[in-house]
Amino acid sequence: MKKNIIYIILMAIAVNCGLTSCNDFLDREPLSQIAPEAYFKDAGQVLAYTDEMYDRILPDCGGNSYGIYGWDIDTDNQLKADVVNTRFDDGEWKVGQSGGNWAFETIYRCNYFFSMVNPKFGEDLSGSQNTISGNLNDIRHYIGEMYVLRALEYFSRYQNFGDYPVITEPLSDEMAALTEASKRAPRNEVARFILSDLDKAITLMDGTDHNTTRINRDVALLIKSRVALYEGTWLKYFKGTAFVPNGEGWPGKSKDYNAGYQYPSGSIDSEIDWFLEQTMAASKEVAEKYKGNLTANTGDLQQSASDPKNPYFDMYISVDLSSVKEVLLWRRFASTVKMHGIAVAGNVDNNSTGVTRSFVQNFLMADGKPVYAHGSYAEGDDYYKGDKSIADVRVNRDSRLSLFLKEPEQINILGGTTTLNVFYEEPYPDVLGIGQYRYPTGYGLRKGTPFDIAQYITMNGSFTGVPLYRSAEALLNYMEASYERNGTLDGSTLEYWKLIRQRAKVSDDIDATISATDISKEAENDWGAYSGGSLIDATLYNIRRERRSEFIAEGIRYMDLCRWRAMDQMITTPYIPEGMHFWNSDIESWYDAAKIIANGSDKANISPASQSEYIRPFQKRQSQRCYNGFIWHLAHYLEPIAIKHFQITSPDGATVDDSPIYQNPYWPIEAAQPAEQ
Repeated sequence: MKKNIIYIILMAIAVNCGLTSCNDFLDREPLSQIAPEAYFKDAGQVLAYTDEMYDRILPDCGGNSYGIYGWDIDTDNQLKADVVNTRFDDGEWKVGQSGGNWAFETIYRCNYFFSMVNPKFGEDLSGSQNTISGNLNDIRHYIGEMYVLRALEYFSRYQNFGDYPVITEPLSDEMAALTEASKRAPRNEVARFILSDLDKAITLMDGTDHNTTRINRDVALLIKSRVALYEGTWLKYFKGTAFVPNGEGWPGKSKDYNAGYQYPSGSIDSEIDWFLEQTMAASKEVAEKYKGNLTANTGDLQQSASDPKNPYFDMYISVDLSSVKEVLLWRRFASTVKMHGIAVAGNVDNNSTGVTRSFVQNFLMADGKPVYAHGSYAEGDDYYKGDKSIADVRVNRDSRLSLFLKEPEQINILGGTTTLNVFYEEPYPDVLGIGQYRYPTGYGLRKGTPFDIAQYITMNGSFTGVPLYRSAEALLNYMEASYERNGTLDGSTLEYWKLIRQRAKVSDDIDATISATDISKEAENDWGAYSGGSLIDATLYNIRRERRSEFIAEGIRYMDLCRWRAMDQMITTPYIPEGMHFWNSDIESWYDAAKIIANGSDKANISPASQSEYIRPFQKRQSQRCYNGFIWHLAHYLEPIAIKHFQITSPDGATVDDSPIYQNPYWPIEAAQPAEQ
């Protein structure tokens, strides 16, 4: 009954939004008309509202596709067949007249919760004046969860836009108040606000542990380290540019309310240090708690029912993750109730998604040295076997690659039957087809793809759990922040790094890896070898490489690339993504020569050998988008704000220059126009 009451409130909000066009002018909702203070009287009502916000803010992870494991699409890690994000298609990403991610409805729903609950609980959040019935620790925890959820919603908007309005209350439906609320806070102030929400959550959730399908204190600490690392590195690599407060051309200066802005810590350098120190403190607390509980990895892929299971691989395919200590937060699915399509999509072709050649080449050998230390990428030596078959590239490699990279003739499903058209044995990748089961690069992943036939009964009917936050990230966040802050590898960094390497079955001789690193060679495979168009040092690069290797297809890559400013080099040098070694290799013999069309025509199904011996998915036909490579524009690190938002916040409802909002760097204030730089 209590959940029904909250549902009625939320439905009323939704209806009211439709009537008042809530996407206009800060998505304003006259909540006082539909949300009487009679609610939020007991812990159950607080819980019900919080649960509804989980579904709004946390990612669903499933759907009828490869789900979370396809979230690195449109980076140097993964690509989807015949699909290119407009951010890489020169001149195609344009300012919208309306729409975009400049939205506040979910933020308003969070603020409404606090406006109703905090006065009942006690504005100081101590609970000393609490009038909400129920277990006090549970109430504290639910409020803490809402602070994390608001922080996550703000983190999403902040990544999209940088500077963003900070709004903490459901505003009255008055023009003056709404206009004032539209003012954009400098990005570092937004990040500080997010951290303050997380700090509240950390305090409120202290001492109370719930099932890891709910946000806990450790999750809040991990997210805090992620946010602080994002801002600290963004400020460092965009320092002096229009993308940071007071940088040259910063558009915030165009508005009086940001004139004369001063950093809270005194300078941008001090601000960078402050955020990195926040990262180190938060990540170390989590790392120290969980460093002894990283999920064990046997290094072997199960291939029969009698083979021992590999806990590390199973962390991505188990139905229940509540006993996996490394997983701090995960999404639960259930048979016939809430399911996803990850199993089927992962089994057949990753939903027409493939990992790139550069991604595969970037993984270290098991001895801790880069591939090029063992001969050429194509030929190799006795230790590295070359890349002329998929089996060869997996030999003596980082086990994270050998476990998750598919190889033809591997067993995909261990027994049972299904009416679905899935592969019990991994086929040779279909790189020539145009249908559902094609592999655009030839390289497919099996991450998140279970062996259990129960997950293949219906097309969108798998119910394995999906990890959202893992404690391994805390180790990696500390490593990076510590080196960025101090320029050296401290004892904790080396300890954490070795633990991650040992789990991956890679030599933990970090110095040997760094000594063997040729950053110019790495730049051929990894956008993360750059910051601001310049190559970084070998130590920092290997810390970044470790992140790339650990978070295979977990949706972190684009976030990292942006904060590192790792795509400037593509402004002048287009990037041409490639897949497996096709021409003049053992792989070429897998295919019927009569079916290969490599003439560049509209009927072509493979890129010609004259371009490269490696598959070039976007150079099969000259009519393809990005045929000449991915091109970057500086403006694309942030999204443009649609023109409608300028108009509705201006006094006359039309003159964009009179709006308190300012456009992001190098985007015009004119609809249907591309970036200027």
